[in-house]
Amino acid sequence: MTKRVFFFIALSLSLLLGAVSAQASEGGGELMSAHVSLKDKASLQRGARLYFNYCSGCHSLHFMRYSRMAEDLGLTEKEVMNNLNFTGAKFQGHAIAAMPEADAAKWFGKAPPDLSLKVAEKGSDYVYSYLNSFYLDPERPVGWNNTVFPNASMPNPLWELQGLQVAEKGKAADGSEIVTGLKLEQPGRMSPEQFHAATRDLTAFLTYVSEPAALKRESMGIWVLLYLAAFTFLAYLLKHEYWKDVH
Repeated sequence: MTKRVFFFIALSLSLLLGAVSAQASEGGGELMSAHVSLKDKASLQRGARLYFNYCSGCHSLHFMRYSRMAEDLGLTEKEVMNNLNFTGAKFQGHAIAAMPEADAAKWFGKAPPDLSLKVAEKGSDYVYSYLNSFYLDPERPVGWNNTVFPNASMPNPLWELQGLQVAEKGKAADGSEIVTGLKLEQPGRMSPEQFHAATRDLTAFLTYVSEPAALKRESMGIWVLLYLAAFTFLAYLLKHEYWKDVH
């Protein structure tokens, strides 16, 4: 029985590590650490501003309502409707992209994916690394490529902020050409440090969107642990009282 238990534990760990490894190596490069914080509402607000100014034209958030976002991020209805809602949707409506899916599929071959659960699917480090890893590639139809997601069909939506990156290439062991690094050839409106902070804010917002309940879940977690600790202590005292005369 013991050997069987250890076998299942080892099998579970190997499958888990394999899944993590596969996700990390999907784009063929090491991921950057996002270090996002859902407790930083200012960061979430800045990320929301970036998302709706640079991403919402093509990508929807089908599971996010403007009203829920306003409540969670500490924004008023006026602030959301004036600064974040560019489609004329109602305050209680969902954040749907301005571009019709049928037109997007006709123009780009397929509609841009919904981003509601992108961080839940890929992880915050993946999304953060992806946003920072675009580079110019004249061989691609859109003129851009990405080291995290090679041959991505999306151009860099933040190129004005980041600037223009080019690939530094080398040779792999088999002689094929590979991207070994990225170099900023033309600066954007932000310094590299400012751009990393901006993409961290955007990643934090998408992390929140993937699980809005996490804001309340994490704050309630401490109270739940305190309750369980108190209940365990009372249960121990009750057990001690019941069993004190047994021996």
